[in-house]
Amino acid sequence: MPENTARLTTALADRYRIERHLGEGGMANVYLAEDLRHKRKVAVKVLRPELAAVLGAERFVQEITTTANLQHPHILPLFDSGEADSFLYYVMPFIDGETLRDKLNRETQLGIDEAVKITTEIADALNHAHGENVIHRDIKPENILLYNGRPMVADFGIALAVSAAAGGRMTETGLSLGTPHYMSPEQATAEKDLTNRADIYSLGSVLYEMLTGSPPHVGSSAQQIIMKIVTDEARPVTELRKSVPPHVAAAVAKSLEKLAADRFDSARAFAEALTNPGFTLPTAQVDTASAPASAQWKPVAITTSALAAVALVMAAIGWMRSPSAPPITRLDLSLGSIVLAASEDIAVSADGSMFAVSGTLDGEAAIYLRRRGEADFNKVPGTENGRKPAFSPDNEWIVFRDAAEATLVRVAVAGGGLLTLVDDDAINPQNPHWGTHVIPAEGGAPVPVPSVGSRRPYVLPDGSGLLSSRAGGIQFHDFASDSTWVIIADGAHPTYVESGHILYVPASGGLFVVPFDLDGRQVTGPPQRVLNRVASGIGWRGYAVARNGTLVHHEGDAGLGSGGGARRRLLIVDGQEVADTVRHPAGAVDEPRFSPDGRTIAYDFGPLGVNESNIYTYDLLTGTNPQITFEGDNDSPVWSPDGKRILFRSERDGADADDLYVKPADNSSGAEPVLSRPRDQRPSHWLEDDVIVFGSTEAGTQDIWTYSVSGGGDPEAYLEAPWQESGATVSPDGALAAYESNETGTVEVWLNDFPVPAGKRRVTFGGARAPRWSPDGNTLYYWKDGAVDDSLFSVAIERDPAVAVRQPELVLAMNFGSNFGNWDVHPDGERFLVTVEDESGAATAGGEPSQTRFLVVLNWFEELKARVGN
Repeated sequence: MPENTARLTTALADRYRIERHLGEGGMANVYLAEDLRHKRKVAVKVLRPELAAVLGAERFVQEITTTANLQHPHILPLFDSGEADSFLYYVMPFIDGETLRDKLNRETQLGIDEAVKITTEIADALNHAHGENVIHRDIKPENILLYNGRPMVADFGIALAVSAAAGGRMTETGLSLGTPHYMSPEQATAEKDLTNRADIYSLGSVLYEMLTGSPPHVGSSAQQIIMKIVTDEARPVTELRKSVPPHVAAAVAKSLEKLAADRFDSARAFAEALTNPGFTLPTAQVDTASAPASAQWKPVAITTSALAAVALVMAAIGWMRSPSAPPITRLDLSLGSIVLAASEDIAVSADGSMFAVSGTLDGEAAIYLRRRGEADFNKVPGTENGRKPAFSPDNEWIVFRDAAEATLVRVAVAGGGLLTLVDDDAINPQNPHWGTHVIPAEGGAPVPVPSVGSRRPYVLPDGSGLLSSRAGGIQFHDFASDSTWVIIADGAHPTYVESGHILYVPASGGLFVVPFDLDGRQVTGPPQRVLNRVASGIGWRGYAVARNGTLVHHEGDAGLGSGGGARRRLLIVDGQEVADTVRHPAGAVDEPRFSPDGRTIAYDFGPLGVNESNIYTYDLLTGTNPQITFEGDNDSPVWSPDGKRILFRSERDGADADDLYVKPADNSSGAEPVLSRPRDQRPSHWLEDDVIVFGSTEAGTQDIWTYSVSGGGDPEAYLEAPWQESGATVSPDGALAAYESNETGTVEVWLNDFPVPAGKRRVTFGGARAPRWSPDGNTLYYWKDGAVDDSLFSVAIERDPAVAVRQPELVLAMNFGSNFGNWDVHPDGERFLVTVEDESGAATAGGEPSQTRFLVVLNWFEELKARVGN
C-alpha cells in the first residue's frame, strides 16, 4: 500500500495533495486529499488495480461523468474523475462524519422517528435520481453518509460506470462487492432490466435493519443469503420490535415484496406511506404468516443458471441507466429568523452551493451564509456591519461593504483571512462584484471608472469590460477604449451568462434576457421575459445566478417602481374559518383550481403594473410556487383528469386570437398547442375521455364547444345561441353540464343534458356565475354578487325520477376580489379555495418587498435554453 500511495501522490500532484489512506472497499481504495485548485478537502477513490486492468480509462471516465449532473441535498456529488499513471480515480467531497453502518455498529437499532426521517430523506434523493432514469443499485448502510445528522447517498453511478466500461468482462476481475443483504430478489437472480423498485427494496431493507438491528435476511454465506432473499419471507418488524407503528410496519412490508410490481411505484410513495398514520395494506398482504399456503407467495426454484447469475451479481452491482439532461428543480430558501437588511437581496456562489445575505439574527447584524443542503444560515465571523456580499469565482471568498467604515473587505467563506481592499472613505464603495478588473483581489489602489453607474456593476468573464445600470438604462464600458455606451434602454441589474445572454430587470418588473455578442459588444436580438416573479428595486437586484445554472430570486412585488392594481391572496376556507393561507407572490392572482388529488393549486398570476399573466402552481405539501408558462399572456388553467397536465388559454405574438395550450404540470417539457382558431377560446373542463369543454367568442357571441385532445378532428358545438353562454362544467357522472347564460338578460346558472343538450333547466334567479360541482355530483355551487360581500351558494341537484333543483343555501360570504371565477371547491367537497382583496402584501414605505422568501431553481440554464431556443 505505501508504494501505491507514493505513486498515486506523484501522479496527482498537480491537482491533489494526498494526505493519507482512509480505507478500502470492494472496488476502490479511498484517500483523504486536498484539492489544490479549490483549497478544500476531498475523498479520492482509486479503483483497485485488478479492476482497472480490465477497464478502459477512456470508457470509464466517459461513463462516470454521466452521473455528475445529479444534484440533490441528499446525494453526494461527483467533483472529478480521470486517469493518471494507470490509476482510474474519481473525486467526491470529504464528509467528516460517519456512515450509517458506523452508526448501526455502535447503536444496533435507531429510534423509530430517526430511522423514518433518514429513510424519507434518502427516498427523496432516490426519487430525484429515478426521475432522471438513474438507479443506484447498491443502497446499503455503507453507502449512506451522515453529516450533521443528515444522510447523503454516496457512489451514485459508480457501479454503472464500472460495469459499462468493462463491457461484459466483469467476471475477469474476480471481485466481490460484499454481502448481498440489501439486494432485491430481481438483483439476486441477475435480472438486467431493473427498475426503480429495486432501490425501493434495498431502502426498505436498510430501514428494516435500523428498526430491528439486522437486515431482513441473514446467513453464513452470500449464497445462503441470496437463497433466502429469493425464497423466504422476512419476519414482520413488529415481531422484532413491538413499538413500531402499524403504518411504518405496513410500509416496510410493502417495500420488501418479492414481486417488484407489488412494491411502491416510487420512492416518494414509500416516503409518504412512512409518514401517513392511516397507511395500511390489504389483509392478505399484512397477515401472510396466517394465510393458507396456497395464498402465499410461492418460492422461485433456484436453478444452476440462476446460481451462476448469483456469482455474476457478486462481481458487479448492475447496469444503471445513464441520466439525461439535469432536472430543473425548484426549492424554497427560507431565511428563517434573519431580518434582511434594507436594500439587500441574496448572493449565490459560482458553483451554486452557497448563499449569502446581509441581515440581523438575534439582534446581531452580519453576513450570514448557508450551504445548500444545510438547514440554517450561519454567521460569517468578521462580517459585522457587512453589506452587499459577493462570492469569488473560486467559491472561497466573500467580498462585502463594511457599512460602518465605508470600506470594501474580503473574508474567507469559512471565516478569517480578513483583508481591507478599499479603505478610502471618499470612495464609499457600493455593490461589489468579483471580476478581473477595477480592484485587485489582494488589495491595492482602485481603478476609477467615472462614467460607470454605481448600481450593480458586473465585470464580464473575459475582463474586457463591465456592465452597469443608471438612469439611462444598462451600459457597457469597454476597458480598452475607456468608453461607455447604452446597450439596453429600459433595464437595470445586468448579469452576463455564458450562454451569450444578458439577464436584467426592466422598470415594469420581471426578469428579461437578451442575446449579447461579447466580441461585438452589442445586443443581437429582442428581449424576452423569462420570469415574472422577481422583486427588484433601485437598490436591490432581486435575483442572482451561479455559473452552474443555479438561480435564486426574491418572491415579492415585482418592478423597480410601484405598479398599480389590486393585490389578492389565496385562502383555503373550511366552513366559515380560514384553514390555510396559500403562499404566493403579491400581485393579481386569479382563477385558482385544485388538482384532482387536492394537493396542488394552479392559478394565473400577473405582477402589479404588468399587463401579462402566467400560469403557476402551488404545492400544498412543499409550499413551492413553480412558474409553468413563460411566453405571452396566459390564464384560465384547467387540470387534466389525472392531474399531470394543465390546459390554459394563451395569447401569443402572431396569433389571431387566444388559443388553447397544454403543458405538463411538472414542467418536464414545453407548452404544446392544442387548438388554434380565428376566435378567442377559454377552457373550462377536461373530461375523463380526454375531451375538453371550452367557451368560444366570435362577433360578440359566446358559445360552448367540445374537442377531443387525443382524437383530434374538428371541434363540435355543444351550445350555440344568440346570447352569451360560457363557463361550462360537467357533472362527475358526465350526464349534466352547468354553465352561465344571459338568455334572460341577466347572467344566470343553467343546467342541460350532456353530451347532447336535450333539455335546459334554470338554476338561479337574480344573477349568478361560475358553477362548480361537488365531488359526488349531487350539489352545485355558484358565485353570486351580494349587496355587501360576494357569496357562495349551493343547491342540491336530484335526478330521480327527473332532474330537480332544490332551494339554494348560503355557503360562504366573503369579498372575492371582484372576480367571479376566483374560487374553487376542494375534491373532498368540504373546503373552498377563494381569493380576497389584500393590502398586507404591499411594499414597505421605501418600496422594498415585505417578504424575505427566496426560490432556488437548480439547473435553471436548461429552462433558459428551452425558453430562448438554444
